[in-house]
Amino acid sequence: MQHFPHYYTVTAVASHGEDVDLSSDYLPPLRTATPAEFDGPGDRWSPETLLVGAIGDCLALTFRGIARKSGLTWTSFECDVTGTLDRPELSTRFVAFDIHARIQLPAGANPELARRVLEKAERTCLITNSLNGSVRVVPSIKVAAGVDEDAPAA
Repeated sequence: MQHFPHYYTVTAVASHGEDVDLSSDYLPPLRTATPAEFDGPGDRWSPETLLVGAIGDCLALTFRGIARKSGLTWTSFECDVTGTLDRPELSTRFVAFDIHARIQLPAGANPELARRVLEKAERTCLITNSLNGSVRVVPSIKVAAGVDEDAPAA
């Protein structure tokens, strides 16, 4: 890892149409628009969906890195993130983020280790640590059923 601080630069270009083109060195361009909730087309990424997506992406990448360092064997990680946009004190902002994380483990894996890895990922996710809204993670950890070696072959 490089020394801190890190800098990330994105250029946003808006025209008179609906779209904004985002670009950053070495990355494919991304076209965004206002979401349907703000009378936009609703068929492109918006600042709101990009923010909520960044939370899920960061949590997944953080979980993966911590799991690797912790020796956790896992099969899949998925999370659904819902951001709640509201107007407290007449200031429009995200007030809460609910994350439903689903972890699938292979037979014999330690679900308590998976829970600790997810908790650490939640504490160290740099995107959620940068937000003002509350963040709540609801875990679901499932361990695959093992094969019973004494069972007769089918």
